[in-house]
Amino acid sequence: MKRTTSWLCCIVVWLFANTAWAQQPAAAKVNAGDTAWVLISSALVMLMTPGLAFFYCGMVRRKNVLGTIMHSYILLGLITVQWVLWGYTLAFGPDVGGVIGKLSWVGLHGVGATPNPDYAPTIPHEAFMAFQMMFAIITPALIFGAVAERMKFSAMVVFSLLWATLVYDPICHWVWNVDGWLHKLGALDFAGGTVVHVSSGISALVCALVLGARRGEKKMEPHNMTLTVLGAGLLWFGWFGFNAGSALAANGLAATAFVNTHVASASAALSWTVLEWRLRGKPSLLGAVSGCVAGLVAVTPAAGFVGVLGALAIGLIGGAACYYGVTVKNKFRFDDTLDAFGIHGVGGTVGALLTGVFCTVAVNEAGANGLIYGNPMQMMRQAAAVGATIAYAVVVTWILLKAVDMFVGLRVSAEEEEQGLDWTQHGETGYNM
Repeated sequence: MKRTTSWLCCIVVWLFANTAWAQQPAAAKVNAGDTAWVLISSALVMLMTPGLAFFYCGMVRRKNVLGTIMHSYILLGLITVQWVLWGYTLAFGPDVGGVIGKLSWVGLHGVGATPNPDYAPTIPHEAFMAFQMMFAIITPALIFGAVAERMKFSAMVVFSLLWATLVYDPICHWVWNVDGWLHKLGALDFAGGTVVHVSSGISALVCALVLGARRGEKKMEPHNMTLTVLGAGLLWFGWFGFNAGSALAANGLAATAFVNTHVASASAALSWTVLEWRLRGKPSLLGAVSGCVAGLVAVTPAAGFVGVLGALAIGLIGGAACYYGVTVKNKFRFDDTLDAFGIHGVGGTVGALLTGVFCTVAVNEAGANGLIYGNPMQMMRQAAAVGATIAYAVVVTWILLKAVDMFVGLRVSAEEEEQGLDWTQHGETGYNM
């Protein structure tokens, strides 16, 4: 009897223990391969910011080369600190009305080695945060191509901090936070078409219009195309982390995004070059590298939602659209110095809309079918995301520029602009001869 009772007690204890265990949520497991890929991708995206510095600095005049590089490099410090202290929680923290994140993760409180199942269930939450941080760094850096050679460094720093907080973080929340209103609407943005390129490109146009054109000679040629080509190569290389890393796992989707990224960039470089050759009589190296970047921009929102032929089409169309987008400044006489609007604003918009044409669940079950697969509503969702991003970025960017101008001043003086920003803003020169 005692033995039977003992066995019954053991069975009851075993059943209770296993039932209690079954009722607990399964512990999230970190996948070593996924984590390695996302960390490598984060490093690749970080490299894009110095790449952008080279890409931009080769296109300005000699007297402004270091000032232009500084616009990108300083953001590696400034936006990193902003992202850690409050930017990440505003973008990805627990939701407030689909618009912004709560301050629950201020200073990365609670963001550690345990995966967050809402965003990346197989990698540490901290790795996801770091990957997104690199996006937050490069996005405001894109803007300053439109105002190179004439904006005060102090104004650039203050504006960047405000813009990252009040423009980038909310738009990022709308699109990529699981409770963001555009995310719930069904708008697709695999790696930043609206979040990164439309927001920065449209803001760049507003900056160019508010600051006005550069003073001086009418024709301001690039001073060192070699640096620009080097920068374009680094951007192309880093963009594989930008897009393929957005799969957040070392899987087939990452491979698809990788291939799509390369194919779109290559086809856009060709379409830009052919158009320029036909319309201007000569194909230029600047046109070829601008085309490759245009293709990278255009495919960014679509990279993980379309097949390779869709990426090819997006590259061809995006390269041509950005070529005409760059020439618009000559017709309307605004000084988008390094074509930030023409490439990122136009390319991001075209890519986001074409995502709604070519996307298919055959590539990514988490996406949707697009127009050519019988779902015209996806085009409407994409258009809504682009429209909301443009409207918000225009209004807030204009307000921020006016506020910064009131308290700091936006433009250097005519004498400082003539002398060059390298010496007047930083007390150094890029070349000794």
